[in-house]
Amino acid sequence: MARDQDAIERDIEQARDALADTLDRLSVQANPQRFVDAGKASVMEKLNDPKVRYALIGVGALVTVVVMRKLFR
Repeated sequence: MARDQDAIERDIEQARDALADTLDRLSVQANPQRFVDAGKASVMEKLNDPKVRYALIGVGALVTVVVMRKLFR
């Protein structure tokens, strides 16, 4: 039994709408800015941890002392 042309066109339009919706969702999920923002948030969360913050301050102070000793020797 052959389907009428209107039913076929409705099916095509529904498939087209579903594909457009899927592509929209994929473009949001695969947006590079989204990954950058998530990375920034992760780094900021780690840096706000007191253990990491004080360790980085200590390393920075040590590097500064070593550089100053090399310059003035």
